[in-house]
Amino acid sequence: MTSLHTALLQSSGRPGDVAHNLRVLGDAARSAAATGAGLLVCPELFLTGYAIGGDVHRLAEPADGDSARAVGEIAAEHGIAVLYGYPERAGHDDPDSAAVYNSAQLIGPDGARLANYRKTHLFGCFEREWFTPGERAVVQAELSGVRIGVLICYDVEFPENVRAHALAGTDLLLVPTAQMHPFQFVAESVIPVRAFESQMYIAYVNRVGQEGEFEFVGLSCLAGPDGVVRTRAGRGEQLVRADVDAAFLKESRAENPYLDDRRPELYGPLT
Repeated sequence: MTSLHTALLQSSGRPGDVAHNLRVLGDAARSAAATGAGLLVCPELFLTGYAIGGDVHRLAEPADGDSARAVGEIAAEHGIAVLYGYPERAGHDDPDSAAVYNSAQLIGPDGARLANYRKTHLFGCFEREWFTPGERAVVQAELSGVRIGVLICYDVEFPENVRAHALAGTDLLLVPTAQMHPFQFVAESVIPVRAFESQMYIAYVNRVGQEGEFEFVGLSCLAGPDGVVRTRAGRGEQLVRADVDAAFLKESRAENPYLDDRRPELYGPLT
């Protein structure tokens, strides 16, 4: 495992305008790559916007659709991996009848698709109306010697999800999010604790501003296995960066043996 310089794109783009959001992503990829970043992480549903109602189904695409190819071209052009959120239509089924998932896809620096994750824990009436929950808890990929895992927003608020990733060997957990007021304590407090208790890095990347009834709070961060935040965005559009330090992660895991000290035989009632 090696270190990975990681960039977090805190932006809501322009809801409903995929072409514009791809341009924003491309500009961010160029800027991040110029500083040596090997990975760019975008927010939940970045390509389309979050509060877009019925347009969720209209703008949904299969995992290998036009937008995936466009992001692949951006990644390959700048030599940087990209994790982006989008509404995923199941396969190439009829758009009017196909299931739609709140998904996040990781594209490698050569433009190849590395992983696709479907949000398993849907938040609130809005998401339950428009999306189908995913069924796979742990999705991973290898990037520059780092084992990457993916969750989306509400998923990370369930400690079981993060612990499942820890037990599967995730080094860096990517969490594109649409965290809204008044739940900013998740970004400020929960994420650093999750990183510490499961001994991993967590990149939590949020939307900003008002979309319909939702006010997104920003505060994107990269937290380390010591519970210390390496970089923190404010409340506006911002691109921030920090390192995922392989040597430090190894040392931290040796000093904080939570995973070794578990007693799974006592945890049966949890399930």
